[in-house]
Amino acid sequence: MYGRIFCSYGKNVAQPLIRVTMDNEMTGNEITFSDDKLSIYNFGDDFLSENSNIDKRFFEGGTRYRDAVQIVVSTGEYWIFDYGVVVFWAVDEDEREALIHRLKKDNTTHIKKIEEHLRFTFSDELVIKKDVISLPNNDPLTRLAISHALAQSNKLMEYEIQAQNSIKHYSHIPEELAKTGKISISQKEIAKIRGTLLSTKSDIILHYGLLDTPDFFWEYPEYESTYERMARYMDIHQRVELLSKKLATIHELFEMLAGEQKHQHSSFLEWIIIVLIAIEIVLFLVQELKDLVL
Repeated sequence: MYGRIFCSYGKNVAQPLIRVTMDNEMTGNEITFSDDKLSIYNFGDDFLSENSNIDKRFFEGGTRYRDAVQIVVSTGEYWIFDYGVVVFWAVDEDEREALIHRLKKDNTTHIKKIEEHLRFTFSDELVIKKDVISLPNNDPLTRLAISHALAQSNKLMEYEIQAQNSIKHYSHIPEELAKTGKISISQKEIAKIRGTLLSTKSDIILHYGLLDTPDFFWEYPEYESTYERMARYMDIHQRVELLSKKLATIHELFEMLAGEQKHQHSSFLEWIIIVLIAIEIVLFLVQELKDLVL
């Protein structure tokens, strides 16, 4: 299941047209879904930071629910999450791409887009199968519950990639240690690598709270079961456990480098002591020779 989500729809895939018009009591807007596309985009943590130059007009007319804002447009709706994920429900492709382009243009920080695509429809009960979500009703908070799980899954993917890249990038170090018994890099390079690993680990742990059950469900507990269904389908809990193991691997690599750095430093001090002793012996012998000559 996890590998399927990366795929966008091909043009040859039949996509049924969904036109559902409903009155959104929360926003007072009428929502029309023009198709069955459900798209999730991750724009990174800087998306809504103070350093970001995002136009606040994006949120005008939107409705905020804790860390999510609902924006209704002519072809559907989208939910913007404070941690940089946007979930589009049936928003027309041109309008969606225009928004994404505007976000990139207006943001002063570097945006790395991570995207996923699913489909949705409506039925008598909630069914999630083969990346198609059948919604039991037209309630916008049901879609928000689903969006929370999708947004968390997408954010989790960012951390998985980050952790995996760190492990892969420095995998040669334990291999070299196993083959030669030592690491042929300088103390300065070891310090840099440790700093990078610590930064990666700290960044993931700092945002670990995003992967917990959202606070939204404290106020609306009746929607938590919908969120849990979607979270189970996306394997969020299992993937969090796997991410924890990857973080443990990074920690072990970090500790190994710390030990190597300490060993190199100790060896350096030992050599200094040896050289000083050697100098002292030479000076002693020179003095002894002077005494003999005299």
